[in-house]
Amino acid sequence: MEFDDIETIAVLGAGNMGHGIAEVAALAGYEVNLRDIKEEFVQNGYEQIDWSLGKLAEKEQITEEEAEAAIGRVTPYVDVEEAVGDADFVIEAVPEKMEIKKDVYGDVEQYLPEEAIVATNTSSLSITELSEVTERPEQFCGMHFFNPPVRMQLVEVISGAHSSEETLQATGDLAEAFGKTPVRVHKDSPGFIVNRILVPLMNEACWMVSEDAATVKEIDSATKFDLGLPMGAFELGDQVGNDVTYHVLEYMNEVLGEAYEPAPFLEEVVEAERYGKKTGTGFYDYEDGDGADIPTDAGTDEIKSRLLGVMANEVGNLVGGDVSNPRDIDEAVMLGAGFPDGPAKLADDHGLSSLASTLSELYEENGHPRFEVSDSLREAAEEGGFHASGDDDEDVVEFTNIEVYKPDKYDYVGHIVLSREARMNTISPDLMDELGEAIEMLEDDDEVRAVLLTGKGDRAFSAGADVTSMAASADPLEAIKLSRQGQATFGKLESSSMPIVAGIDGYALGGGMELSMCADMRIASKRSELGQPELDLGLLPGWGGTQRLKHIVGEGRAKEIILTAERYDAETMYDYGFVNEVVENDEFEERAFELTAQLAGGPPIAQELTKKAMLKGREDTDAGLEVESHAFGHLINTDDLMTGITAFMGDGEPEFEGK
Repeated sequence: MEFDDIETIAVLGAGNMGHGIAEVAALAGYEVNLRDIKEEFVQNGYEQIDWSLGKLAEKEQITEEEAEAAIGRVTPYVDVEEAVGDADFVIEAVPEKMEIKKDVYGDVEQYLPEEAIVATNTSSLSITELSEVTERPEQFCGMHFFNPPVRMQLVEVISGAHSSEETLQATGDLAEAFGKTPVRVHKDSPGFIVNRILVPLMNEACWMVSEDAATVKEIDSATKFDLGLPMGAFELGDQVGNDVTYHVLEYMNEVLGEAYEPAPFLEEVVEAERYGKKTGTGFYDYEDGDGADIPTDAGTDEIKSRLLGVMANEVGNLVGGDVSNPRDIDEAVMLGAGFPDGPAKLADDHGLSSLASTLSELYEENGHPRFEVSDSLREAAEEGGFHASGDDDEDVVEFTNIEVYKPDKYDYVGHIVLSREARMNTISPDLMDELGEAIEMLEDDDEVRAVLLTGKGDRAFSAGADVTSMAASADPLEAIKLSRQGQATFGKLESSSMPIVAGIDGYALGGGMELSMCADMRIASKRSELGQPELDLGLLPGWGGTQRLKHIVGEGRAKEIILTAERYDAETMYDYGFVNEVVENDEFEERAFELTAQLAGGPPIAQELTKKAMLKGREDTDAGLEVESHAFGHLINTDDLMTGITAFMGDGEPEFEGK
């Protein structure tokens, strides 16, 4: 089965994950057969989809017509033959029990078309073992969505021992068609990527309590405020369900060995049926207490190093076991768990040699195998970091917060993508460093004459500054330093010799909108929302917005936008003169590239000198006019001028060479 042949999708299981996956598929335009074992179960799932689509329409994330069309593509079934008889692709999302899943495949196999692909939405179970129950193991793989599927971007595409490349490619393409980000898991290993990082992290937190090394609140303080993760380790456990964590650990322990032995404290909590939020109590009390009331300053360096060491070791295990590579691990954990940076990047920043030493010391103290340093961690430490070990082509510059490439379809175009999708492409100091490096790299590339700057995904170009990184220090001198860093990096973009296009799809707020001000042209999708909300926080735009915005829209409009801190739709910002073009959502990407390619086809020398003259004129009109006249004189003697005149006289298209 090839991706282009997929038209009908059967989703087996109408629970939270099942109806969420069905909704995603229907929104993407596929016919969806939703099946469960009882009429009441499947009807409840269908009603949940209808309710969710209504909410999306109410929030104007989709139109009412799109909501009605999507629910019209979903058909509820109880009968297995009716549900799968015409299916091209099956996504199984029944309870996370090996025997239940195997029973389902036995029922399905006899009715399923020969070419159909089967994917299991499992968070940890063996893809290989499940596939061998079917008569099509090569057409079987894992397709792990994250909860809730409608909002979460990540889909882990997992290879079983028998999965064909054609099956994996079609599954990844389908995930992209759903508007998701697929990350390939190359080997069937318990926990895959995200749970392989998170579950040992939560288990280690429990081991520290079991050994009286730290308290719940001290550990969560270190996790949330020292490491900067979105939740404390115990807070996350209560959110996921401590029984779920325990069962995944049991499976890891059985398959991978004693390093994954559940901590006694976790066992105690599960035996007491304190599963977390869903039962009202877990590590925290959600009924009579304050829930996860975490102090901001109770963490210690020892806790931070121990948790980072465990995560780094798991990254090493995944890399050494050929399950994944550092870049994909980081992307998966940022998208699936909301980490501000991936575990490999966090470990690199802390120092792998230090973390390996921490683990070695802990291993010497108690001899538990979970502290045994993986060979891959040691090798990465010797090479200077996971991201220094070069898992990509040597010609590709490795970035963590951005992606930089030259699209094959468009000549002379460079593309910079802000790739912190899990954090709405927010701007951190590290991202600014990489952005500055990327601009210099593209400036030096003779095959690039114009640059398109976008944000990854369709939720945000950039939702502004990374508040987590800013909040790490309330020192005025550090704040000044951060402001100057942004001004310098954005200024480098603004003064680039090449035309820059900002492609805005989704939110462009605060620092994100300031970044777009540095582009020469801005194109936005209709769903985009722009604004400078800094004054609502008691701040002001600190990366050049107070100066650049008035040159684009005029001082009166600039004051309105900044002082009211309002958000504006793309059409309004077009009327204000900030956005050059507004396009339909589904036409955005193609049009953004077309516009950039059009600019890339222009005369490079004339473009560079035009930008210089206009930028100089902001400071002083006479100085700008002086640059303009000298530039005019210089251009009279260029080959590009003759190329342009010849093409004009012959009514053809000029091919400028920048000479």
